[in-house]
Order: sequence, then structure tokens, then C-alpha cells
Amino acid sequence: MAPQENSATKQMLPKELDNYSFPQAKLRRTMVDETKEPCVLVAPGSFSPIWLGRTLLALEPLYRVLTKYRDYAKYNTNYEIIGGYLSPVSDAYRKAGLVPSIHRIQMIKLAVEDSWMDVDDWEGIQKEARLPIMLDHFEREINDVLGGVATARGERKQVRVILLAGADLIQTMSVKDVWSQDDLDHILGKYGTFIVERLGTDIDDALAALQQWRDGIHVIPQLIVNDVSSTKIRLFVKRGMTISYLVPAPVVDVG
Repeated sequence: MAPQENSATKQMLPKELDNYSFPQAKLRRTMVDETKEPCVLVAPGSFSPIWLGRTLLALEPLYRVLTKYRDYAKYNTNYEIIGGYLSPVSDAYRKAGLVPSIHRIQMIKLAVEDSWMDVDDWEGIQKEARLPIMLDHFEREINDVLGGVATARGERKQVRVILLAGADLIQTMSVKDVWSQDDLDHILGKYGTFIVERLGTDIDDALAALQQWRDGIHVIPQLIVNDVSSTKIRLFVKRGMTISYLVPAPVVDVG
């Protein structure tokens, strides 16, 4: 039986849907510890450009940073991470200086080609895709289309999709009327999130305003301060300054 159409599917035009395929190469299909809850981390962002100190990716070097999230889940939660995805936003995001998605996707794929995370370009080719719909897309592809994940005994388990975000995003969620109650229930209640601390963001105040979803919010401390941003990287490029060691090596030559 074909999977039922949901809000995520309806966002995509028929032609785009025909050309799209969900990336599965790095998604682990069998659990190691079936007593745990399988999960997939999803990190949305502009990635314009992607950089080694990106809040969603945290510190340096890139492959060590991504492993940090698996370590956190292993030692602080009952989750078993079976995969992770970067999801670049659509060009309709209209952020100042946003590089066209075709180039951002190329940069991201080069940046993570040797890591355990993959890149899903579904959101990037949409006319518009809000965060709840993007998470629904991963839920559908992993659980409805692929049937979740197998245990060592051959049983199937549904996979929990978890948002990976910076503290700045959670801070906006704590501000009245910026996000609807339905969206917060959907994002934080149904899916949950791993939050990375960010310099200058008061995470405690933000969490205090989101107490009803606190069980689904996991805060990962940023032990080394890093205030590099995509905005600063673009400024360096504009001024002809080097961005070596600020972005993954393969990304430097893309242009």
C-alpha cells in the first residue's frame, strides 16, 4: 500500500516530487541496542555558507563536532541515534545574503561527505516549507516509507525525529506570539529538540517560558566559546579575506 499523502508531500510540486529521493546511504537500518528509542537528528538552517563553528554544528573540526551529539544522546538520554540530516532552507526564506539553494546544497554535501550526517535537499527545493512541515517530512520518509528501523531480532521500531537547533531559535519560541501554540506543541511536544547553547543567548529565561515542553528539550552545553557566524563568513568573502579554517576545506573552493 502506498504511503498516505500528508502536509509534507502536498508542499512539493509534482515535477519536484518525481525528481526527489530521500537520502538513505548513511541512515542505519538496524539498531544496536533495542532497549533504547531510535532517533534521527535533523538540523535545519540557511547554511549560507556552512562553517566549522556553525551553532548547529558547534566546534571544530566538523567530524568531531557531529560525534558530540551522538555522545550526548548515548550518555544522557535513552536514545540511540541511527542517523542525522542537515536540511537547508528554501530560497523563499528571503534572508539577506542567502546563497541560492543549489549552491548551498553543494557546499553542505562537500562539508559532511566524511561525516555520519547526510544532507536532505527536500526543504531547499520547496516554494516554502515551515519547520513543522519539514519535520513531518522526515517522519513520513523514515517511518511511513521506510518502515522505521529494525532490531537485531527482526522487529520494527518507529524512529523519533528530533530537531537539532541553536539556543537562538528556542529563544524566539519563548517570545509571545512569535510561534503559535499549535506549532510549539508540534515541534517541541511531538518531536522534541537538542539545543546547543550560544554565546549571548539567555537559555534559562527561554526554557522558563517553555516549561510545558521541558521534557522534550535537551540542552547541550557549549564548552568552548565560538561566535563565528555565516554572516561573518560572508563579510570575509566580500572583503576578499581568507576563510580557510573557518569553513570545511572542500567548501573554500566552491564558487
